Amino acid sequence: MSVKDQVITIIAEQALLEPEDVTMDSTLESLGIDSLGLVESIFAIEEAFDITVPFNANKPTESDFDISTVASIVAGIERLQAEQQPE
Repeated sequence: MSVKDQVITIIAEQALLEPEDVTMDSTLESLGIDSLGLVESIFAIEEAFDITVPFNANKPTESDFDISTVASIVAGIERLQAEQQPE
């Protein structure tokens, strides 16, 4: 399963939607994901991809991890995977 498909599946579960209802242009807000759902999504992403997401739930706008759209989340995960690969 691709990063994109996994992210869409995780976000769809948090939003109680079907994966086909989640697009790359979707925002978490437009999908009805609140701050708690966001934190749960981040935890699920960290587990699924075995990465550490630099995200502070208390200051989401100050994070290095762009959560503005599904596409930006996918791009952020791919970047983190590349950075966090063991040598």
